[in-house]
This record gives sequence, structure tokens and C-alpha cells, in this order.
Amino acid sequence: MKALTELFSKLVDKIRGVEYIDEATLQEIAREIQRTLLKADVPLDLVKTFTDNAVKRIREEKPPAGIPPREYLIYVLYEELVKLMGGEQPAEFKPTKKPYIVLLLGVEGSGKTTTSAKLARYLMKRGYKVGMVETDTIRPAAFDQLKQLAEKIGAPFYGERDGKDAVEIARRGVTNLKGVDVLIIDTAGRHRNEEALLQEVKAIYDAVNPDEVVLVVDATVGKLAAAQAEAFMKYLPIHTVIITKMDSTARGGGALAAVAKTGARVKFIGVGEDVEELEPFNPRKFVARLLGMGDLDALLEKIKAVFEEEEVLEEIESGRLDLLTFKKQIDSLMKLGPLSKVFQLLPGGLAAKISEEQIELSQKNLKKWRAILSSMTMEELKNPDILNASRIRRIALGAGVTPKDVKEMLTVYENLKKMSKTLKRQMRLRMAR
Repeated sequence: MKALTELFSKLVDKIRGVEYIDEATLQEIAREIQRTLLKADVPLDLVKTFTDNAVKRIREEKPPAGIPPREYLIYVLYEELVKLMGGEQPAEFKPTKKPYIVLLLGVEGSGKTTTSAKLARYLMKRGYKVGMVETDTIRPAAFDQLKQLAEKIGAPFYGERDGKDAVEIARRGVTNLKGVDVLIIDTAGRHRNEEALLQEVKAIYDAVNPDEVVLVVDATVGKLAAAQAEAFMKYLPIHTVIITKMDSTARGGGALAAVAKTGARVKFIGVGEDVEELEPFNPRKFVARLLGMGDLDALLEKIKAVFEEEEVLEEIESGRLDLLTFKKQIDSLMKLGPLSKVFQLLPGGLAAKISEEQIELSQKNLKKWRAILSSMTMEELKNPDILNASRIRRIALGAGVTPKDVKEMLTVYENLKKMSKTLKRQMRLRMAR
């Protein structure tokens, strides 16, 4: 994702550096767009169609009042990229019956087995009980790999280390893993030849009658992703595509565009190796981040998810803003990960105003305040008014900080308390969107 973002950020910077857009400038920008898309490994026919559409819109459409032509060009680029990546509406992954059987396909090296655990983890965090079945009889390590991943995330597992018949293993897996909401069946990615692999997944499909077929594609293959999707689609329907390794290549744009061209829907992207690093794919949000526009919605959704889990919003809205609530807020914020990653989700203009030194200082303050609050008694957390000089000295000693640090934190808390009504209104408005 980073490499892809760098490509498009350079393009946006170049457009923003243009004073006015005449025909010669427009042609130069069109060539720059083509070069960027080709570097991202977008198929040549899609590059031409994309550029023609964008140039035609710039020539024919009049920017709204107050919007400079170069800014409108970026907006057009954004709109056309959204279309290229699959359209405005994100495709939902939602189990509709029990058990909901999911069949995972993909060629060797696509990260399919790890992705099956990522998908299971994603669903488990949303309250589903997920079972996992390994049917790969070709790759010796596949059984152990998925078994270990299943144990790591706490999902029931079925596989046969020395099994030879993938179809029968799949059947027995469905029979043995009773009581689950979702059953994910992993398949082989390697065989004697492509035909043998495709015949096997078709036989498993016929045997277990899955509710959803998921194709896993490695982003590094770029535009060749279309060929993989089309090969599998000749044998069985593809309902969902997950593109892995989006964090490590600039060719991810090509993979996304190529898959969208086949009519298959990308529902998730893998953005790292950890089982938590699977994101629902939303073309609009993806393109906004790609162009350096940030993703305030993603940030707000993350905050909402953590705050709801901790029931902090309920406490703020009821007016119970004491130091215990403040402590929960800090805990929730720290769960979002390093602040440097959180700030990356802000629009480019806002993020640029926050220096690395400020981010580092904020991160240090959160850790310091967490230590201070952990040194307080429950009585002090619930009733900050009782904090006097001797209590502050004791708290500072327990937290390994100075009394001045404790007083500075209390000032921040008091300011937050005064602002709570405004914050409450803003948060409700944003989260209702």
C-alpha cells in the first residue's frame, strides 16, 4: 500500500503544482496519469479507457464555483479511480445461514492458508463461531500451518495429516465441525498441473456445496490477477476476492483493477502478515488514502469500535466524566496502535500540520498519564475533587513521575471535562454518518 500511495501522491503533487490547465497541460497530465497507472501494473486497455474518460470529463465539465480547475482534476481522478477499483459501493461479506460454508481457493504462494485464519479472526471478532478445515494433501506443511493458526485464534479445526483424498477430507470436516456459524475450507494451491488443481477444487465445491467461494490473489502478480480469476471462474463461481500483500507492492492497483474487470468483487485486502491485518475493501476509502486524502471514516470507525467495547461513549453521554472514564479513554486510544499510524488516516492537510515531534510527545504523554492513573485508588478515580497535595505526591511517586506531571494531567482532564458537551455532540454527528 505504501509503494502504491507514493506513486499516486507524486501524481497528485504534480497536478497541484499546475497554475492553470490548458490543452497542452492537460495532455501532459494525461501522460503522467498513464505512466503512473502502468507503473502500478494496471492493464493497458484499462489505462487507455481510464485516461480517455478523465480527459473527456475535464474538457466537458465545469468545476463548481470556488473550486480551482486543478483541484477539480484531482476530484475527477478520484472518481475515475473509484470506478476502476470496482465502483462506489463496497461488497459486503455477510453469512446468511448456519453453517455458512466458505471455500477458499488460490494458487501456491498467494497467502491463502494465512488468509483463511485472517478471515476467521475477522468473523470471530464480530461474534461468529468459526470452524476451519484443511484439505491440502499436496503441501506437507499446510496441515500444521492451519492447525497452529486455528489454535492461535481459538477456532475449531479439522484436518488429516496423512490424508490423500481432499474431497473426502472436506466432507468429513463439514460433518465433524458441528455447531459453528461459519465453516472455512482451505484448499491446495499447488498440484501436478493447473488442470488437476482446478478439477480438485471443482470436486470439493460439488461435494460440500459452499455458500461463498473466495479466491485469494497475491497483489504482486499485478494485472495477471485477471488470468487467475478467469481460470477459476471457468470451473466454479467466484463470489469474493481477497487480495493479499497489499502492504508490500506498487502492483496492487493493477491486481485490484484487473480483478474488477472480470466482474468479481474484492471484499478484503491483506495489509500485513498478522492475523489481525485484514481490511474490508471500500473503493472510495482506498482511493482516498491512495491519493493522500486520508480516511477520517476509517479512523472514526476504529475509535467507535474500541469506545463501544469499553462503554466509554455511554459514560460520556450520561455525564459521568471522571478520571476513571478518562483512564478508559486513554486505554482505548492506546488500543488503536501507535499514534503515528492513527495520524496517517487523517487527510493530508491535517496530517502535515502534526510534526513527528508532536506525535512522539503525545505518545509519551499517553503512557505517562496511564501510569499516573494506574497509581490512583478507585476512590480518587471516581472523585478527583479529593486529590490534595499529599495524594498527588503519593501518586507521582507510584507512577515514577513528578507532582508537576500529575498536575499537568489533571489540567488536561479538567479542560476535557469542560469540552465534553461539545465533543459529545460532534462525536454523535460523526458516528451517525
